[in-house]
Amino acid sequence: MSMQEELHQFERNKVWHLVPRPSDRTIIGTRWLFRNKLDEHGNPTRNKARLVVQGYNQEERIDYDETFTSIARMEAIRILIAFASHMEFTLFQMDMKSAFLNGFLKE
Repeated sequence: MSMQEELHQFERNKVWHLVPRPSDRTIIGTRWLFRNKLDEHGNPTRNKARLVVQGYNQEERIDYDETFTSIARMEAIRILIAFASHMEFTLFQMDMKSAFLNGFLKE
């Protein structure tokens, strides 16, 4: 069920499409990660599945030039809250089920 939900999100967000395998490119595999979400008593409440890239198959300067991840640092969050308080902004918190980049990649 959770695998199907993840694949439906890919289709809804149009983040991938099937193409012929290029002979001059390295193919990087994927794998499924499964995790049980637990409640405060340690009982499973729901299952999660994520499709991730097997990054250990990549070679620097061949498959990628640089890597980064979008992680909010605690200092940035504190500055945001202080600025919002000073400007009397209302902040909202939202949990994302999936997030995708909006830009086009050249690779």
